[in-house]
Amino acid sequence: MPEIALVTLVAVATVLATGLGALPVLAVGERAARMAPWLDGLVIGVMGVAAVAGLLRPAIDEGTPVAVGAGAVAGAAGLWWARRRLLQHEGGHGDDAERARLTVGVLFVHSLPEGLALGSAMAAPGSVGAFVVLAIAAQNVPEGTATAIALLRAGASRRAQVGQALLTSAPQVPGALLAWVAVDAVGAVLPVSLAAAGAAMLLLVVVDLAPAARPGGVRSLAGVVLGGGAMLGLAHVLQAPA
Repeated sequence: MPEIALVTLVAVATVLATGLGALPVLAVGERAARMAPWLDGLVIGVMGVAAVAGLLRPAIDEGTPVAVGAGAVAGAAGLWWARRRLLQHEGGHGDDAERARLTVGVLFVHSLPEGLALGSAMAAPGSVGAFVVLAIAAQNVPEGTATAIALLRAGASRRAQVGQALLTSAPQVPGALLAWVAVDAVGAVLPVSLAAAGAAMLLLVVVDLAPAARPGGVRSLAGVVLGGGAMLGLAHVLQAPA
């Protein structure tokens, strides 16, 4: 199979993982919201370890300080700009419908750096690609659950809950292809691309995910420990940089 086709299939699989996360909400409805604090923490742990062990560490190993620094600044700045434009457009978040739109929009914006991470990692040598792919697929599942819960509260149909959960991760496909083609065409782009994706993912954790998880208290903290511990164990098994 051509490598670009493999990258496409892997990215599509991570998108489908988001739809998988919506299924518990279809099955149990509002009761799925009880899982939210655990899921919020789980995503933080998975994404935090993936950003550092799967992206930033390989970027530092492969590139110069200037290349890594430039990539990190570009990735964080790009995500910050997109996030700010989205929040300005949506305004406040008062009723359930507006909160649902904001949830879908924010996760949609988040998915592009995740796609860049996929493509960059799959172009990197060793087991980095498998580690990052599994990390992103794993964190897409609870993101799909969170999206479906928000849409359920807004009165959306079951079809809309699954469809919009899938939509939130759709940018991962073009993002993965863009990063993979860039790295394949110019090998020197790899550390820049890894650093950009890693910095963007860490920014997501610090600015969006951690504040959202804070009300969950001990349950969110337990999710962080569980998600982070699982990813550290996976990094050890795959011998990813960790």
